[in-house]
Amino acid sequence: MRQVVREARTAGQHIGFVPTMGAFHDGHRALMRAARVDGGLVVASLFVNPAQFGPNEDLAAYPRDEKRDADLARDAGVDVLFAPTASEIYPGGFATTIHITGVTEILCGAVRGAEHFDGVATVVTKLFTIVQPDTAYFGQKDAQQVVVIRRLVRDLNLDVRIVACPIVREDDGLAMSSRNVYLTPSDRRRATALNAALTAANAAFATGERNTAALLSAARRVLDADGISPEYLELRRADDLAAVGETVTDEAILAVAARVGAARLIDNRTLGGDA
Repeated sequence: MRQVVREARTAGQHIGFVPTMGAFHDGHRALMRAARVDGGLVVASLFVNPAQFGPNEDLAAYPRDEKRDADLARDAGVDVLFAPTASEIYPGGFATTIHITGVTEILCGAVRGAEHFDGVATVVTKLFTIVQPDTAYFGQKDAQQVVVIRRLVRDLNLDVRIVACPIVREDDGLAMSSRNVYLTPSDRRRATALNAALTAANAAFATGERNTAALLSAARRVLDADGISPEYLELRRADDLAAVGETVTDEAILAVAARVGAARLIDNRTLGGDA
């Protein structure tokens, strides 16, 4: 991988990078196509990162099909699919972790543990060091992850531009996720309530509602109707995920996470936005 990067840089190429855990869907391919449009060498990584899974999470069951992923990546314009082994990324005696405070203890960090984002930050730093991209592309569906990565890049003075691409949805509004394969047909229908809840809050916002409790109530009513009890449903400032006060005065993200059947799903909406 480093040799390919050296040759690309010698040729004056821009390097675009899409970090993934595989099980590609149209959301991943949208990131790859965005990198392709920007030109140069397009690299995607495929690495199911054990460091970001908790002891009772779905590391063993996480969907894997490297041959299918390679074909999809090639079709989306990826030049290099970097698929390292766990022992290459975490060699024997590995003892370094990157911990980011202030944005990792809330939302998914509160549910999965802040160590989840320790694993994300550490592996992304390692991948950036190996691939040395000019630009890296992440999906806005993982809104907290995007904020964490931006903070990582800022704090460590990493010379990489972060692009957050819009959420890609199924026809019924469900945000595309590799974990959607866990859903039974009935759970698949219920899962659409997450986007419907965000849409209800966004509609209230569009008509002038700015009271935080009222906006959250509009979303919660939709979840309640489908019997979904969220792990969290919160309004956070878009730039730093700070808590929103009683009234929404700045751009805010309404974020939700819930278990629907066997799947843990997340989604979000920037109030006033189209995502």
